[in-house]
Amino acid sequence: MSCKEKKADMGSNETESHEIPSDDWPKKKGIDPKAQMQLNDWAEYQTLETNFDALYTVANREDLSLVIENMIEAQKNLAKSKYPEPFDTPRVKSRQKVFTTYMLKVKGDLYYRIDPKESILQMISAYNAFRNQFNIIIKNTLDTKLILEE
Repeated sequence: MSCKEKKADMGSNETESHEIPSDDWPKKKGIDPKAQMQLNDWAEYQTLETNFDALYTVANREDLSLVIENMIEAQKNLAKSKYPEPFDTPRVKSRQKVFTTYMLKVKGDLYYRIDPKESILQMISAYNAFRNQFNIIIKNTLDTKLILEE
């Protein structure tokens, strides 16, 4: 009798440890409407955006693993795609690589059964920096070609 009770208790603890609470995760950074107009025509970015939104609906490690796999695949397609004219810059691409690094870190945490919370927060921060770069580019009205010409 007592052995069965302990096994039942251990099983409930394992279930609890697999839950992923997303309530305290930071939200996505907003995008300027002018930048959003450019991004609406970029299908690969929209796919990544949809997959990232699914991150906030995960309930357990298995859901998170599936969402991360989908995000990694969407990011690969995004990296191969043609970037819209104003966003085809090293600044955007470098932030995208940082975001990819943190996605892979979350995937590694899940693979090695490590608590992924810190990696998820870093990934969301990197994604917000990636999105913020679109705002910075659109709001920057300086013509760098005129500045660099002699």
